Amino acid sequence: MSLKRVLSSSVMILLTILAVVNKWFFIGFIVFLTAGGLYEFFYLIKKKGIPIYSYVGIFIGILIPLSIFTNFQLTKNWELLFIVIGFLMLLLLQFAREDNRNAIVGISTTLFGVLYVSWFFSFLVKIRLMIPGINGVKLVGFILIVTKAADIGALFIGSKFGKHPLLPRVSPNKSIEGLVGSLAFSGIAAILARSFLPAALNYTVMQVVLIGVFFGAIGQLGDLSESMIKRDCNVKDSGKLLPGLGGILDVIDSLLFSAPAFYLYMSSALNTL
Repeated sequence: MSLKRVLSSSVMILLTILAVVNKWFFIGFIVFLTAGGLYEFFYLIKKKGIPIYSYVGIFIGILIPLSIFTNFQLTKNWELLFIVIGFLMLLLLQFAREDNRNAIVGISTTLFGVLYVSWFFSFLVKIRLMIPGINGVKLVGFILIVTKAADIGALFIGSKFGKHPLLPRVSPNKSIEGLVGSLAFSGIAAILARSFLPAALNYTVMQVVLIGVFFGAIGQLGDLSESMIKRDCNVKDSGKLLPGLGGILDVIDSLLFSAPAFYLYMSSALNTL
């Protein structure tokens, strides 16, 4: 592992810990990562020559986690209304353009970026607010630990023992051994973070392991999805903000899938109590 990767990882870990324990830094960090992730996504799409509305997309994307955090909602799932409003704004902007070629692709891709990066990532805010006080913080900590442990396991085991490609047409560097490592690390991490789960759910050790493995696998699916996007855009990293790690999207890609899934699962589990 390069020194740049170690330094960037250390900075991100420290910032993440501070964000988890301090709610104001938390939402600020979420907004920063959302804006940065959207910027990188739209930059990749522009390289393909697709006419997108990046600044409108980033603006709408920032509003989604902010609206959830401030409980600014007139109806249930208020954040979806921002997306509808954004769609109307994009249509008006398109009407003002002289060139309507690729209009559908541009509008669709812009909305996809908002959904993929902003809405999916905003589920971390939903998780934190799911249970008042420290228990919501613990839930965020649990899914972060499990998801990132899977990333570490995939990198460590895959780089040391990877021989059999997983999906070479999507990501040539990912291996079956790395996937096994990610699942093992996420299961172990879930056991170590077991106390972060609500005690009322009364999970056994085996249940906690299965939870960790499941959400670790979901996170790796998110990683593969971002790899597919990068491969389509013919780039190795989504950005260069974090030396050794790549861009913001490279860091949060696994959380874009694991956070929504974990929120839906915990919502169902807590409602059964």
